Amino acid sequence: MISEKEIKHISKFLSFVLRHKPETIGIELDLNGWTDVDLLIERSNNFGVKLDIETLKHIVETNSKKRFAFNNTLDRIRASQGHSIDIELGYTNQRPPEILYHGTSKTNVQSILDTGLEKRNRQHVHLSSDIETAIKVGQRHGKPFVFKVFAEQMYNDKFEFFISDNGVWLTDNVPTKYFKRNEG
Repeated sequence: MISEKEIKHISKFLSFVLRHKPETIGIELDLNGWTDVDLLIERSNNFGVKLDIETLKHIVETNSKKRFAFNNTLDRIRASQGHSIDIELGYTNQRPPEILYHGTSKTNVQSILDTGLEKRNRQHVHLSSDIETAIKVGQRHGKPFVFKVFAEQMYNDKFEFFISDNGVWLTDNVPTKYFKRNEG
């Protein structure tokens, strides 16, 4: 059985390849971010990352953040969101809950207060439907801070919102008038 440390390493590798740099192992993503499972396994192994279909299924099924998804026939795979490359995830605009949350570290707070939430090198700003998840996201980067986002008000003001396969809310940006700071 593969160790949790190895699973974490492979998961990070898959995030890198499927969200940012597929060319690292010589694969291509289609317009919706999908790639062939067999080719991904072959090229990952050629790159030195031990991967088989059972390990890949385990990662997709057990990843707490549901970062990856298979198609219905399990022969294609993609990252659920967080891409820095231009792909179309095929999500449709949806009415968000009244409030969403964005977790960050204390060191980013002033920049966000100055400019709002920006997608920067990603395709979208990521928002959580619960404060606990936002705190966990913020903790990955230091002492957490959570911004409360008035998402329904944004939606009513014609901002688009999408929800990824793993439940992360996505939008292009959040101007400062739509949030307030809550310390995590």
